[in-house]
Amino acid sequence: MRMIVRGARLLHTHGLSDVEVAEDGRIARVIPYDDQKEPPVTGILIEAHGGLLAPPFVEPHIHLDTALTVGEPRPNASGTLWEGIACWSERKRTLTRADVVARATEVLRWQAAHGVLHVRTHCDVTDPDLTALEALLEVRDRVRDFMTLQIVAFPQEGIVSFPGGEGLMREAVARGADVVGAIPHFEDTREDGLASLRTAFALAEEHGLRVDAHCDEIDDEQSRFVEVLATLALRSGLRGRATASHTTAMGSYNGAYSFKLQRLLARSGINLVSNPFANLGLQGRFDAYPKRRGLTQVKEMLAAGVNVAFGHDDVMDPWNALGTANPLQTALVGLYAAQLTGADEIPLAFSMVTERAARVLGLAETEYGITAGAPASFVLLPAPSPEEAIRRQVRPRYVVSRGTVLAETPPAPTRLNWPGEPPSEIDFSRRLR
Repeated sequence: MRMIVRGARLLHTHGLSDVEVAEDGRIARVIPYDDQKEPPVTGILIEAHGGLLAPPFVEPHIHLDTALTVGEPRPNASGTLWEGIACWSERKRTLTRADVVARATEVLRWQAAHGVLHVRTHCDVTDPDLTALEALLEVRDRVRDFMTLQIVAFPQEGIVSFPGGEGLMREAVARGADVVGAIPHFEDTREDGLASLRTAFALAEEHGLRVDAHCDEIDDEQSRFVEVLATLALRSGLRGRATASHTTAMGSYNGAYSFKLQRLLARSGINLVSNPFANLGLQGRFDAYPKRRGLTQVKEMLAAGVNVAFGHDDVMDPWNALGTANPLQTALVGLYAAQLTGADEIPLAFSMVTERAARVLGLAETEYGITAGAPASFVLLPAPSPEEAIRRQVRPRYVVSRGTVLAETPPAPTRLNWPGEPPSEIDFSRRLR
């Protein structure tokens, strides 16, 4: 055996398990843990000590081309979506391939350290030179042996309203973009928005690709492009292969329309991606009080059977000056913002940065998960459950990609000198002394 992980807790199972990894980097078998059994003398031995062994985290929505550009060429003084777009329009004039490669690679390194091994990045293609796209295609090739990187051709300034927008989208797909994007609510008119979605779906069908649109990212209750996206998915060959990202206008829809919409979205098989960091900060800016949360209907859509995932979105760019691309932070903020605080709801937040996010990317069940025959890609967390991993914001003990240790975080406990007691270590577990 190449590797064995002993005494791990797996998702959706009881008791502890051993996971054996074959020389080809795939999982050979998963068997019950036997503490009386001697560990193997060959291969890498990882003692899990009851920690959670989960499939790798999945990032369904990030912008690697804009990452780490905060303050360039100027800060977003208002912190608004619209000023952020203006700042980025200025910054992208100075893009170079080396610049984008360096920034994107650095954030991917952060993500790997967090246990994120599957990433979907949106890439602004409203640039006649497609500089960022060429850079991200290079990065995708560099990391393909240990990370999955999907690139969305994202028309930041529109497909129809931006001069030459459709041509740039077609060129981006021809050069190798994996997913077709759109931004219908940003187009000049509703008619342009409708046309942009039809163009995106036609392009995706033509090339056998998926669709992932920035959709209804606005506090306008009249912005209802998600119904169009869902209908196009339902009536085309893209049922189950389309994603609506953000959909923050949904937080302003009335109850009757929301009820109708839930049925349509469930039938269409589309995915929703909610980005709590960005949208808690960017939405509600035109409200006095009460002020909107700025999120889509996460809990309601989950209850209706719609697949919903959480994304980190921006990392130190004009729209979010902060962030480390940590999926456990995304899950924590998301569960509070979406009020997923019921006893059975908290674990959902973990699935929204793992299994549900994997569905957004279209990862096959045979290629994602801890089962015999699947790639030996997983993350070992020093926590007994998803809830504890989120609560304590633990750092992965090991990140393994296809049978190779990609990242390792040695334990670093806090030593507490509590008056009147011997020194002790604090790891924020619920243990009474």
